[in-house]
Amino acid sequence: MSTDAVNAGPARWQDYYEITKPNVVYLMLVTSAVGMFMATPGVVPWEVLLYGNVGIGLCAAAGAVINHLVDERIDNIMARTHNRPIATGRVGKLQAGLFAAVLGGLGMALLIIKINSLTAWLTLFSLIGYAGIYTLWLKRATPQNIVIGGLPGAAPPLLGWTAVTNEVQGHGLLLVLIVFAWTPPHFWALAIHRREDYAKAGIPMLPVTHGVKYTSLHILLYTLVLLAAALLPFATGLSGMLYLVGSTVLSLIFLYWAIAIVRGHPGAPMATFKFSLIYLMLIFVIMLLDHYLFPQTIIIEGLR
Repeated sequence: MSTDAVNAGPARWQDYYEITKPNVVYLMLVTSAVGMFMATPGVVPWEVLLYGNVGIGLCAAAGAVINHLVDERIDNIMARTHNRPIATGRVGKLQAGLFAAVLGGLGMALLIIKINSLTAWLTLFSLIGYAGIYTLWLKRATPQNIVIGGLPGAAPPLLGWTAVTNEVQGHGLLLVLIVFAWTPPHFWALAIHRREDYAKAGIPMLPVTHGVKYTSLHILLYTLVLLAAALLPFATGLSGMLYLVGSTVLSLIFLYWAIAIVRGHPGAPMATFKFSLIYLMLIFVIMLLDHYLFPQTIIIEGLR
């Protein structure tokens, strides 16, 4: 047990809030809300918007708590995470487990009762994929952990889509593809910056197992994949020219930072990581603006 854990005081509500990874959950909810709006040419019913996002958010928060709980040992080792509430003992493991169960149970109940069973089950599979398959196994098993395990984290746009339509449709899956392609360059950029921490904790992140140059090249390759994926909403008729211009500019900025990483610019990994967060939020906001400002661009109903 760490010194921090021995000296930890009683848990505050802020500690419980912190272990839900609120910033990550909020970003996920932006994508799920956009998925809802993109699924209909009109206005999303307020009940779907409210109960759907609260249910998805509660389940995502439950997954975050489980992640903190499972990673307690490595969080104690890594400088970035050693002061987390569970790692320091401010929140006990039993309390964290019960907290996760309550969050997940409430989230699932909301989705089943107020939304639809398809969205509830897809959300549960996403929770299991992140908290179980990724956190418990993949994270420690393979340097491709973030690629294989990225699918659960990419699901929120589809969950928002199915909350409105009660169907898995092509354009909803396309939104998942964008987040899925975004995840490796986003996370590997941080992993380069924190590679010594991951090495010390024994986590086989790509920069630890294959080196910075190899990881940098793959960040560039996945950024090119992301650039192509981000063009698909325009190519399939889901979005129009406003989205095309906005997403292309954002993708080219992302590509600039990926090239900077390959060229060995010392500040590029963290700059890329920070921009990637802005990128994902803005690309979905621009998609939403295009959807309502230029509704005539949404033509291909057959793909819905």
